[in-house]
Amino acid sequence: MFFVQEGFTYRNFLMDMIAIFAFVVWFWLLIVIYGDLFRRHDISGWGKALWVLALVLTSYLGIFAYLITQGRSMAERNAEQAQRAREQLRHIVGFSVADELTKLDQLRKAGSVTDDEYRRLRTRLVS
Repeated sequence: MFFVQEGFTYRNFLMDMIAIFAFVVWFWLLIVIYGDLFRRHDISGWGKALWVLALVLTSYLGIFAYLITQGRSMAERNAEQAQRAREQLRHIVGFSVADELTKLDQLRKAGSVTDDEYRRLRTRLVS
């Protein structure tokens, strides 16, 4: 059955929305997987080239294969990258829990922070 012959119907609109959604999901997954693939240091350039070729030629099948075989290590690499980014930011900004506690203590002594606020903020910093 050809949807084109029917003109503009709800079914055609729904099918178009599903197709657009599937395309957006496919494109987003490609971006995530390519980002993970090119950040990896544990496989060679040939391995990366083979994965890229598989992703381009097999579309969703390649995406599912990558997610099934590399999904767990992909999550671990993302967590490691986030931790490195946090550490780098703390190093650049100079954030230290001890410094923040000193500042918080000074604010309490100056009367800018009540005792309840002090306890709440101190608990957040220490944990």
